[in-house]
Amino acid sequence: MTTSRFNLWPYAIIATFVLFASYIGYMVQQAMSTSVDLVSADYYQQELAYQKRIESVARTAALPAPVQVDYEPAAQRLTLKLPPSLAGQAVQGTVHFFRPSNQKLDFNLPFAPTGEPAQQQLNTSKLQPGYWRLRIDFTAGGQQYFVDKELSI
Repeated sequence: MTTSRFNLWPYAIIATFVLFASYIGYMVQQAMSTSVDLVSADYYQQELAYQKRIESVARTAALPAPVQVDYEPAAQRLTLKLPPSLAGQAVQGTVHFFRPSNQKLDFNLPFAPTGEPAQQQLNTSKLQPGYWRLRIDFTAGGQQYFVDKELSI
């Protein structure tokens, strides 16, 4: 007499493959639904201009005094002050507010310091609290300068 014995191994192997395939499907679905924003939409063009940026940073570092960035939280004011060595020169450029966590919050403002000392004040009341990177790209006396500062609001 033969006794028929029920064997679970084939079912266990099939269940393992089904569970593994389900897990992989879930991970693919999660990866496809995750938003992947580039830090900058024109990163390739920025990379091409990298050498000019290096020269601008070196020129800025060689200034006798640094470009000052002072944030006053109580007054919600940001003051950008040029060193005295650049006073009296026609200065124009751009202040770029860069929010690494959300590209939609990035914006640019013109940089045109006036007065003595040459400075510009910006209202920060509409900026969302958090970490910002402030990039000032300006021309003074026919020379390019670049300042990159971290700012917590």
